[in-house]
Amino acid sequence: MIDLSTSYLGLTLKNPLVPSAGPLTRSLDSVKRLEDAGASAVVMYSLFEEELLKEERMLDRFITNPSLGHGEADSFFTPHPNYKSGLDAYLEQLSKIKASLSIPVIASLNGVTASGWVAHGKELQAAGADALELNVYYVAADFNQSAADVEARYVNLLKSLKQHVSIPVTMKLSSQFTSLPHFVKQLEAAGADGVSVFNRFYQPDIDLETLGLTDKIGVTSSKELLIRMRWIAVLFGKVKLSLAATGGVHTRDDVLKLLLAGADVTHLCSGLLLQGPELIGQLLDGVSAWMERREYESVAQLKGSLSQQHSSDPVAFARESYIRVLDSYTPVTKAWQ
Repeated sequence: MIDLSTSYLGLTLKNPLVPSAGPLTRSLDSVKRLEDAGASAVVMYSLFEEELLKEERMLDRFITNPSLGHGEADSFFTPHPNYKSGLDAYLEQLSKIKASLSIPVIASLNGVTASGWVAHGKELQAAGADALELNVYYVAADFNQSAADVEARYVNLLKSLKQHVSIPVTMKLSSQFTSLPHFVKQLEAAGADGVSVFNRFYQPDIDLETLGLTDKIGVTSSKELLIRMRWIAVLFGKVKLSLAATGGVHTRDDVLKLLLAGADVTHLCSGLLLQGPELIGQLLDGVSAWMERREYESVAQLKGSLSQQHSSDPVAFARESYIRVLDSYTPVTKAWQ
């Protein structure tokens, strides 16, 4: 019997397949279906600090202080006794999901300020979250801000939160850091229990009819897996924190490649949106069959066996691979006829 169990953020999971934050982890019904399909944990949909701040400003303007400049307006707006804020709704849903599932529930917090991370992180912990995934979706477009400044923003936010919560914390990162291994080491020193690679920056497009900007979002493909596989292979064995791959996991082969590189878990989102919860069982069956054929007994035995720690000089190894790829490329014949 193949042992598919893995350790992630100090939690023992029955397998490495964890649905990530997204539409399918929003409702109680869908997360139950994911658990029934074989998911070992779930990451809830993200709680966005900006949305909460906007809601607070709106309530302050129209309910708390409606009489500013208009004394008679006090009687126009009265708080509804059953009103629930966005935070209240998230915490209530988190509690319901936690009470209904037997697998770990990881809350997702997309924050921008240290005070917001601390306040909301404490409330998510109190509501029953087994761990926190922190997503600092930050595009560094300030010409006066250095790479060190950007990294310090993440590190300081993490340090502030870790002083107030005791549950594991993982950082969801982008691939745009100048020296990712060095930065991950900083996060580990600051108390991170794991990192998830990589977040997807949604790229704006130009509409040639309206001459305006449009936001584009679509599902991932297995092609996006390669950058995640590379950096997990670099990090494995060099850091003690947990490693998660997110983005581009659709097939059995995707899961196996990431495990061989060193991932503790592989997150699923687009694949589930396209194929449904049944995909989880199909992937688990495929992984088990491959491991049995290759005579692997456990995920622990498989994990990281093709990471870069087995290379004496990872930098030279990567450089040699780069040269081989360029030298091996041949142009399409028809294009040069």
